[in-house]
Amino acid sequence: MSTPQNLLVELFVEELPPKALRKLGESFATVLADSLKAQGLAGADAAVTPFASPRRLAVHVTAVAVKAADRAVQQKLMPVAVALAADGQPTPALLKKLASLGADASVVPQLKRLPDGKAEALFLDSMVAGATLAEGLQKALDEALAKLPIPKVMSYQLADGWSSVNFVRPAHGLVALHGTAVVPVATLGLTSGRETLGHRFEAAQPRLAIESADSYGQQLREQGAVIASFAERRAEILAQLNAAAAKEGLKPIEDEALLDEVTALVERPNVLTCQFEPEFLAVPQECLILTMKANQKYFPLLDAAGKLTHKFLVVSNIRPADASAVTGGNERVVRPRLSDAKFFYDQDRKKTLADRVPGLAKVVYHGKLGSQGDRAERVRAIAHGIVNLLRMATVPYTVEARDEFEVLDSKVQQAAMLAKADLLTDMVGEFPELQGIMGAYYARHEGLRDGVAIAIEDHYKPRFAGDALPRNHTGTVLALADKLETLVGLFGIGQLPTGDKDPFALRRHALGVIRILVEKNLPLDLPALIDTAVPAFGELITNPGEALQGFFADRLAVSLRDQGYSAQEVDAVLALNPSRLGDVPRRLEAVRAFAALPEAASLAAANKRVGNILKKIEGELPTAVDAALLKEAAEQALAAALAEVQPQADTLFEQHDYAGSLKALAALKGPVDAFFDDVMVNAEDAALRANRQALLNRLHGAMNRVADLSRLAS
Repeated sequence: MSTPQNLLVELFVEELPPKALRKLGESFATVLADSLKAQGLAGADAAVTPFASPRRLAVHVTAVAVKAADRAVQQKLMPVAVALAADGQPTPALLKKLASLGADASVVPQLKRLPDGKAEALFLDSMVAGATLAEGLQKALDEALAKLPIPKVMSYQLADGWSSVNFVRPAHGLVALHGTAVVPVATLGLTSGRETLGHRFEAAQPRLAIESADSYGQQLREQGAVIASFAERRAEILAQLNAAAAKEGLKPIEDEALLDEVTALVERPNVLTCQFEPEFLAVPQECLILTMKANQKYFPLLDAAGKLTHKFLVVSNIRPADASAVTGGNERVVRPRLSDAKFFYDQDRKKTLADRVPGLAKVVYHGKLGSQGDRAERVRAIAHGIVNLLRMATVPYTVEARDEFEVLDSKVQQAAMLAKADLLTDMVGEFPELQGIMGAYYARHEGLRDGVAIAIEDHYKPRFAGDALPRNHTGTVLALADKLETLVGLFGIGQLPTGDKDPFALRRHALGVIRILVEKNLPLDLPALIDTAVPAFGELITNPGEALQGFFADRLAVSLRDQGYSAQEVDAVLALNPSRLGDVPRRLEAVRAFAALPEAASLAAANKRVGNILKKIEGELPTAVDAALLKEAAEQALAAALAEVQPQADTLFEQHDYAGSLKALAALKGPVDAFFDDVMVNAEDAALRANRQALLNRLHGAMNRVADLSRLAS
């Protein structure tokens, strides 16, 4: 058999959708290589290198064989009772089956009788010829194209004028090289060869003949002026961006999605520095940055303080000797965009946020939940209720505290009514991503309290995983109210997320509530928050409290496991349905510390045993322990140990020292072990049995205040 050679496959196409290019390239390479490995044409350790540029998808696979090794196959034919007659001769059914496999009666003596369930069956051992590279690559190529994550398929006509195919973009060339030899495969009306095209304008020659699979990348770079590797091209752009910014003493804005998109738009990146008129900097920098990124794919430059400057970077696809025409063209193009942003900003400031609020009544929020105006009023009512919950949680309640909460409530009410007003501004109409941000700018322009302006901006936070939380108390209350309004309202009309469909981002809203409650350690109970939000909807909804609490519990469990807590630790804490989520991290750390104690395994197992005993008791669980009925030394010792340990554990629990509370329980290991060794819980005497059950019930309550320790039992 020939020595394995490296393989290169390239599909040359018209410009691919830039936002999908990275995934298209990775999928094409992975699926094609996996298929070759599954067919035995490439080893499991074969190195796979993907290539993806605006006009090509390609993959390089090392050590691909010309032909896969033949392999032994054992095929089940049929049950012996069906295959052989009473005299041992093959039945017509067996002969027909063998004929379909290209065999005849001569192989019957070589058939194997093997157990198959309760009976025996006949099995045929044979050798299957390994696939040739041409056959295997054709199959792999078909699979790779069939499984491409194409955002939208287009249909186009082939050169014959009659046939048409469906693909992401029209394909014009196919390269398939095994070493230096062309592998004969075909797809999309194309047959394989070794020729491809380089850069549209800067290639040394219009067509390139690829010499071998291993020369592909180098030839494209040197002769075709193309960096075919997406990863290499991305790294080159990033290096040029940083170098160009450093020359100006500035730094480019960090945006991974923009960097990916620009990488998918150019084949030979060339970063150039441009600028616009400094007077545009009077417009909020978020507006300018967004218009440059979204519309022009530019990289704005920031100073050391993070402030936008009047310079920006362009990633060009050409390298002219004189770049002034390119820079000048981009500067002319960006000017109208910035002028539009300035116009929107100037126009918006002619009308106050308060003047816009009545217009929210005309903006539909949801067919069953009314307008954005209705929603703003509900958010205001819920926010007021949250302030009251915080007020009630403040002990002692002083005059100073009363005044502080009155000021907070005033700010929250004002911010709640104005928070959605910027939806009616021209700027947010053009750039929906700026909602909240523009509201804050306009609030400051009107001279509103800074705390209110910050709350208007922050009430959407956290917008995504890892986003910052609201910065002040007003924003925190408003963010909770806004997210609870969404969750309670949509759950209340049965608009729940299903599978991977979550059109209203309810999972993100729930995680936002969880993060605020946990990371800010707010003295708020989740059930009370939900109950506070429900009345704001009147008769529009049914109370979703139970379903919504379950939804929060699921989201919280997923979030905690993502943070590195084990499933056992999470289950132990969440089994108690803690209402105050700010306590959850401390409980988890306490459980983790307890699990490391030498007494933990024994106590967890005992706790599980106690729980099982108590579950079998019919009716109300006994609670009163009569010391006079403690007959056995082991139950007397357990009662004494519990009387000593429980007050310590309870005191530490009330002080929120959950680790200390659980650690105190370690002293119960010996008495608990002795109890189960020496005492019969289900004694014949009803009074003794009830007393021992009461003792276990008390033990169970003491052990499970921080978490359900039975969940730690293996």
